[in-house]
Amino acid sequence: MGTLTSALNVTLGSMLADEGAIAVTSNNIANVNTPGYARQVANLEESPPVPVGNLTIGTGVQLQGVTSLRDSILDLRVNQETQAQGQLNAFLSGGQQIQSLFNETSGVGLQTDITNFFNSFSQLSTSPSDLNLRQAVITAGQNLAGAFNSASNSLTTQQRNTDLSITQSVTQINTLTTQIAAVNQQVTAAQAAGQNAGPFIDQRQQLINQLSNLVDVSEINAGNGSLTLTTTGGSALVVGGQSFALTTQVNPNGLHDIYSQGSDITSSTTGGQLAGQFQIRDQEIPTIQNSLDALAGTLASSVNTQSIAGFDLNGAKGTNFFAPPPAGNVGAASSLKVATTDPTKIAASGDGAAGDNTNANALAALQNQPIINGQTPISAYSGLVFQIGNDVQNAQSNQQAGSQVLQQLQNLQGGVSGVDINEEAANLVRFQNAYSASAQAATVINTLLQTTIDIIPNS
Repeated sequence: MGTLTSALNVTLGSMLADEGAIAVTSNNIANVNTPGYARQVANLEESPPVPVGNLTIGTGVQLQGVTSLRDSILDLRVNQETQAQGQLNAFLSGGQQIQSLFNETSGVGLQTDITNFFNSFSQLSTSPSDLNLRQAVITAGQNLAGAFNSASNSLTTQQRNTDLSITQSVTQINTLTTQIAAVNQQVTAAQAAGQNAGPFIDQRQQLINQLSNLVDVSEINAGNGSLTLTTTGGSALVVGGQSFALTTQVNPNGLHDIYSQGSDITSSTTGGQLAGQFQIRDQEIPTIQNSLDALAGTLASSVNTQSIAGFDLNGAKGTNFFAPPPAGNVGAASSLKVATTDPTKIAASGDGAAGDNTNANALAALQNQPIINGQTPISAYSGLVFQIGNDVQNAQSNQQAGSQVLQQLQNLQGGVSGVDINEEAANLVRFQNAYSASAQAATVINTLLQTTIDIIPNS
């Protein structure tokens, strides 16, 4: 009787263990397409044997626990590469918007207006007294000024929009760190209770990956399943169950800087979408704006200098064609405008005679003179457009290369943590067969027990 009862307990324990293994396998299959899910494994372990006389008899199997398969190093590498991709994607998005402002092939940019402006003086030189040609010079000048104004204002608008995106990124970061802190507590509590913390770890890893796309993140194992998250500069984001919100403050330029517990971390943000946005807002756009201002201001000054050297249609000394640019050319592109609307004021003559075209030719010749830092106006503008295109091209190349690296890491991660339907189907059959065999054994043992019970009273 005792042996049969022990055997029955063994088969019942086996059925419970196999039932748990089937549940784990079914859960894996159900989550085959769940982002961030790590495949779970049922840890079956032989139950401690018991001595019976001179024998040691096994007591069956037990489901010791459930383990989520993760490679912490791969997880860390994926997060690091995600930070780099987040930065490149943000920069590339902003760079392509800047590039669209100077797309000459689409009819957007300054080259045509610069060329038309100087060509208008060449046309005027053919008939210096023609009021229609003089008016055409003013119109070409206004078109050029308008093109500079538009490009400069568009850059300013994009800078403000990028600044708005930065504040939105900070809001998203704070939301994620709050969620990670809450899950951190759940992981710690589950491990302390001896429960499977895998689902919570999966959730936390997915949140950290999303956070890595936004900002540079460093992970520190705090023990008991808890993680401490900081920026690479050391600013705390999550410590245990507590999150530390980032804040924004407006700087003297009217743009938002990022603060962590009172410290400005704007310049130390080195990864994620936030770093790419800072790169566009604080480096790329100001650099282009300065080049545009230098081009507009120097061009205006050169034209004004030559205009003053000539005489207008009435024989009067020439005056500024453009309004004088600001000191240091700061804001010259956004403020550029033609100083006169009177066509008779165009200084086409070099000696005061109404039919003289000497100064008109000199003004037209500025187009081919190195008046912009040793370059012609068109060459200087072409250099600006080339620099924008080169920055975008470099970002694209790095983004594509990084994307391949990230994909390879994710494939490796999937090899460790991903669910293989074929493998799980095989496991399901294996555990089902084991369960069925245990059930059949239990039926046989139960029959033997019943037979034994029936025999005993008649003995």
